[in-house]
Amino acid sequence: MFVPIILYINTRTNEYFIQIKGLAKANIEADELEVIKVHLKVMFLNFDFYPLKKINFSSKTKNNKKTTKKRSSKTISLRKIINVLGTFRVKQFQAEIDSGDCIFNSKLYPVFALFNFYNNTQLSANFEGRNNVLLSIENRPIRLIKSFINN
Repeated sequence: MFVPIILYINTRTNEYFIQIKGLAKANIEADELEVIKVHLKVMFLNFDFYPLKKINFSSKTKNNKKTTKKRSSKTISLRKIINVLGTFRVKQFQAEIDSGDCIFNSKLYPVFALFNFYNNTQLSANFEGRNNVLLSIENRPIRLIKSFINN
């Protein structure tokens, strides 16, 4: 309940993962044969699987019976969505942006400097064509449960 869940995205080093600290970690990696590969570590076991690989269902027979399912009309309120999003904590955020327009980049430079002064982020505009994002978000299951209960 108190174990942190971390989402990490780094486009500079091509690291993308979601981790439940101490229990499981799922890395998304590039693959030569398939487009992407998901490397899953659960406790002491390692697994690789390809989510975009075509699955062959030709050996199974399909029943063409039509079944009607009754849909429940449960809607999630906007307040509940906002409360759940409020439980996430941004641990690290860095962005390096080049829009391709040098005039626009020069206008972004003082805005980013002011934003960096008041917030714990690192935003920068460059003139060299680099576009990178580093984002680390953390949440705990207990905070998610509390947000549903308190609403």
